[in-house]
Amino acid sequence: MEKAYQELVKDKIYVGGAADAQAAADNEKVDVVIDLRAEATEEDTDYNRIACPIIEDSEEHQDESIKKAIDQVKKAYDSGQKVFFHCGGGSNRAGTVAVGTLLALGKADTIEQAEKDATAIRSKINVRPEFKESLKRIFPEA
Repeated sequence: MEKAYQELVKDKIYVGGAADAQAAADNEKVDVVIDLRAEATEEDTDYNRIACPIIEDSEEHQDESIKKAIDQVKKAYDSGQKVFFHCGGGSNRAGTVAVGTLLALGKADTIEQAEKDATAIRSKINVRPEFKESLKRIFPEA
């Protein structure tokens, strides 16, 4: 079976689009689904869903929301949970969180390497320039 979502960290962290959330929850037995969509409303789901919207307005709120999303993924991972995160299509916001997660977990040393690794896993990842600037502020040493 071809999956529309990908495994960012083996058997632990998955990334995709909103349409992939139920399949990831069912197939991978994820403990938590993190929804990065700012436009998302409350949803009735069969899985544990946490809304963690990435704000795209001011630099301060954008940085804060990206960091919060990365921290949420890392917290779930560190506590032994399986996690799936998504935005609408799984390329911009989810890609940004994928890059940040690889950095936060020490699986990449630079933003460029994390982006290369994330894109190799999910080819449609496309981190927008303003999100990349946020990552540079969140991870100044990367």
